[in-house]
Parts: sequence; structure tokens; C-alpha cells
Amino acid sequence: MKASTFFLGLTTGAIAGAVTVLYSTPKSGDEFRSTVSADWQDHYQELKIKLAQLKNSLASLSREAKDQIPDAVDYVKQSVGNLKNTTEPMNDRLHQELIAIQESLEKLEHSILSNEK
Repeated sequence: MKASTFFLGLTTGAIAGAVTVLYSTPKSGDEFRSTVSADWQDHYQELKIKLAQLKNSLASLSREAKDQIPDAVDYVKQSVGNLKNTTEPMNDRLHQELIAIQESLEKLEHSILSNEK
């Protein structure tokens, strides 16, 4: 989840909550203002807690990434090296077979040319 999406949702929810309270409250202005002030402070404290949790989660993710990514890179390098070592003998064999085929074709071509003379 992106932080901007989180904050957008949080802001939208806070505004929707404030508007709902405005239209549904049967309280006087002074009572309403004190209630809104208390609610706003509660939401502010909740936001602070959620931001601290987000910060801790990001720090934890960063630490895990620093620990895991080098291992993953090493694993991929090792896998590529193993693949290279596995395919190298096949490549050499194919190369030798291609050379043998070329030599056979050259011999065949020479024999055809010498039979035509």
C-alpha cells in the first residue's frame, strides 16, 4: 500500500466523519465545538499512532530487504553459474558435431566434384 493512498483514505474518512457529525448532531454550537475538538484530537492521536506503525513497518521492511536481497542475488548468480557449467559440455559437443558435419559436407562436395570430372 502506498503512503499517499493511505493518507488520502485517512483524510477522506476524516472529512466524511466531520460532515456526518455536522448534519446529524442535535447539540448546540458550543457543545458541538467541544465535541468536534475532542474528536479531532482523538483522530490526531490515532493518526500519530498509525504513522508510527507505518514508520516501524517500513523500517522493518527495509531491514528485511537488506538481509534478503543479497542472499537472493547470490542464489541467482549461483544458479546462472550452475546452468552455465551444465550447458558448457553440451555446447562443446554440439560445436564438435557441427565441425564434423561441415567436414563431411566438404568431403561430399569434393567427392561429387571429382566424380563429375
